[in-house]
Amino acid sequence: MSVSDVSATPLIALERIDDGGFAEVEACVDGDHESLVLYREGDTVRAWLNICPHAGRRLDWAPGQFLKSKAGDLVCAAHGASFSLDNGECVAGPCKGDRLRTVAVQVVAGQVVLA
Repeated sequence: MSVSDVSATPLIALERIDDGGFAEVEACVDGDHESLVLYREGDTVRAWLNICPHAGRRLDWAPGQFLKSKAGDLVCAAHGASFSLDNGECVAGPCKGDRLRTVAVQVVAGQVVLA
């Protein structure tokens, strides 16, 4: 275990995120306190700032409650923009071609931590 692993602050236990599901956590990113949306796929977790690039509003319809389309995309509750869960790219809606801001995370000893 490296020094960075020891000092990493856990965001959430991996087991608290359903496989194929979302979670919202608060974290300090680049010196600012931010809301993050986490998406779990098996033992992999992807994270983005919980901000739609279209209007700067949160993506969740209620704190920690996210919409997923039938096609498997994350949907902004405010204006319906759809984002690929592979890379955060907007694939439909008012900000098509833009993307969510990625936040690097990793899973260490069953905890999701900032990378």
